[in-house]
Amino acid sequence: MRVLLVEDDATLGAAVRDHVMHGNHAVDWMQHLEDAKVSMRVTNYDLVLLDIRLPDGNGVDFLTELRANGDATPVIILTAHDQISERIRGLNAGADDYLVKPFNLDELTARMHAVARRHSGRPDEVIRLGSLHIHIADRRVTSANQEITLSGREWAVLERLLARIGAIVSKAQIEETLYAFGWEIESNTVEVYISRLRKKLGRQYVATVRGVGYRIEGRT
Repeated sequence: MRVLLVEDDATLGAAVRDHVMHGNHAVDWMQHLEDAKVSMRVTNYDLVLLDIRLPDGNGVDFLTELRANGDATPVIILTAHDQISERIRGLNAGADDYLVKPFNLDELTARMHAVARRHSGRPDEVIRLGSLHIHIADRRVTSANQEITLSGREWAVLERLLARIGAIVSKAQIEETLYAFGWEIESNTVEVYISRLRKKLGRQYVATVRGVGYRIEGRT
């Protein structure tokens, strides 16, 4: 996932960012709402972690604006204020979940995955490609009961391809996925990761459409 973290507390923000990145997700951390608004306009996020009290405004107002504009990106509110009225306001504004500070980082991870699964509409889906079983919920790939280990970036590329099984995903779209990890993308970076996926999963599952992009094949 590519995650937008909006949190002005430097210590907490750094801890959340590092924890989420350790879970092989890409994170953009903003400490002001205006920066978050700019980032949302130019980047497609899978999830937003949103503080309420920020130096230049209220996170709930930001969320209300997102929903009014038709943006359905999942949002988890993070706040030190546990009043029921605050929670109700946030949920009514369109929040998908609510965590009160201080919170356990592993609980945050669990809630992130739960929200993402609900939003995707495939909470417990296991995609079968020939002998491969791809477990979406816990990001695992197995073949003949043997687990295939993928790096965070390899999984990110695979996830991008799986989002449109049978459809072509362009090289530029895959590059955008890799950019999210803060990597400098060289001319052959996509080809390198496609090659790694083929080596681990099997060449027959990742097809090249010359001059256009790549697609997943072999779903059973």
